[in-house]
Amino acid sequence: MAIRILIPTPLRPYTGHKNAVDVEGATVGEALQALAERHPDLRRQLYGDDGRLRSFVGVFKNEDDVRHLQREATPVSERDVLTIVPSVAGGAEVDAEMAREAAKRSGKTELPLTHEEIRRYSRHLILPEVGLEGQLKLKQARVLLVGAGGLGSPLALYLAAAGVGTLGLIDFDVVDESNLQRQVLHGTSQVGRAKLASARERIRDINPNVKVDTYETRISSENALDLVRQYDLVADGTDNFPTRYLVNDACVLAGKPNVYGSIFRFEGQASVFAHPDGPCYRCLYPEPPPPGLVPSCAEGGVLGVLPGVIGLIQATEVIKLILGKGQPLVGRLLLYDALDMRFRELRLKKDPACPVCGENPTVRELIDYEAFCGIGPESHEALASVPEITARELAERVAKGDDLVVLDVREPQEFAFARIPNTRLIPLGDLPGRMSELDSAKDLVVHCRTGVRSAKAVEMLQRAGFRKVWNLKGGIDAWSREVDPSVPRY
Repeated sequence: MAIRILIPTPLRPYTGHKNAVDVEGATVGEALQALAERHPDLRRQLYGDDGRLRSFVGVFKNEDDVRHLQREATPVSERDVLTIVPSVAGGAEVDAEMAREAAKRSGKTELPLTHEEIRRYSRHLILPEVGLEGQLKLKQARVLLVGAGGLGSPLALYLAAAGVGTLGLIDFDVVDESNLQRQVLHGTSQVGRAKLASARERIRDINPNVKVDTYETRISSENALDLVRQYDLVADGTDNFPTRYLVNDACVLAGKPNVYGSIFRFEGQASVFAHPDGPCYRCLYPEPPPPGLVPSCAEGGVLGVLPGVIGLIQATEVIKLILGKGQPLVGRLLLYDALDMRFRELRLKKDPACPVCGENPTVRELIDYEAFCGIGPESHEALASVPEITARELAERVAKGDDLVVLDVREPQEFAFARIPNTRLIPLGDLPGRMSELDSAKDLVVHCRTGVRSAKAVEMLQRAGFRKVWNLKGGIDAWSREVDPSVPRY
């Protein structure tokens, strides 16, 4: 009966670098003994001099620890998979002389790295999958990061630390206090400063060997191809649909892999798109959702550590693609749920009818992506058609004692730490079922954080027959800036 045993990285040198070995056995003990007989150098790692399985070697049958079952007597069948999980810690030192010897063995007459670089990248150099050749690939690589925010932060930090020779950063924003909960590339001292200036300083401090190209501009249909073509691959750290489709299409047209990541609340996604062997973003999502249907992180929130997890997965994929090692997330969508601490993987296929990477592509040049995502003049006109009142005008009416109702359509957790006095809370999602609680004869001012959700609420109320209803322009954020600074901004 053939049983598959998964081999962890530390033990693969003893199995000819195989990550899995199939053996015969009816119990865990028989399977492990068969493994040790096939690979004698592995025996000392698994068994002590007394012939007993070492206590620091964990063995799992499927997802169960056999130590809490019958240990080596645990029966196994062909459907079972055994996983060896040894305790691991630390690493070894490497010095310049060791690296020179490795260079000689590889046929190189000159060392391609300085002594400082050898010391800095020593933990890479002792990895057979990286070594001198791989580290030189990293040094020569050029990676474009679209965005220096939540996802761009771990990408920039770890790619710089890994020794990627040239990093291109595109961003046009400044550091805000609300960024600091997740954008670890920036610090408190950088608030109000351009993100690219902050990023350049931080990267230089992490690794002065890295060349940083900065583009303080919005990536657009006019400049995207010129930018993307200068780099080996692109890491997408965007937070809106027009830019995401733009980056995808530019990568497909330029023939550059697109390392994708996205985050929202407690969940994230990662994949590698626009690779010759796999699909692109449009194969997965041919069309974007209607404007406003999917809230942004600014409206819906995001767990601060989430972009760290997804951004590090992206950085890992970038490094694997540069080294040409491992199995990249091509044709695979990785889903992460932080609340359940669970990863899932879905298989993706290239769509033959995809308008960008399909068999008969119709998108041969970059288009108007705001219009494609429904954010054209019509959507702006629709928003402008919603009647508005400014924060100062509302303050004047409140001061005069006008008979009006201020309706807050944010979530209770937002209302708890920042509110306009004497407001009524009905979250936007609850509004359709609670309109009967409102008096349509009274003047009604609706607000949210910045005016986006409340504009939807106004339209909803108008369709229900409310006529004296206004949207607070700029939301509670405008109220804090223009009327009452004691109300926290967020």
